[in-house]
Amino acid sequence: MSTSAPISVDEFQALEQKVYRAVEIVKREREARAMAEAEVARLKDELTRERREHSATSETAANELDALRHEREQVRQRVEKMLHQMDELL
Repeated sequence: MSTSAPISVDEFQALEQKVYRAVEIVKREREARAMAEAEVARLKDELTRERREHSATSETAANELDALRHEREQVRQRVEKMLHQMDELL
């Protein structure tokens, strides 16, 4: 048989308060965790969006660079042609 000492009302109330505080702490921590998880999800979405935008911007810049190189080559060829024609005149 168990022979435990009886718990006084004050001790029981103190224990009850500790349990309530522990429940409140767990509740706050769960809310904080949910908020942190939501923030992580939001930041992941934002990072994914920024990566897509960066990729699109990089692709656009690469296309523009190719176009400029092509245009530069055309200008170089026209200048060479004009210089050749000027040489023929002299």
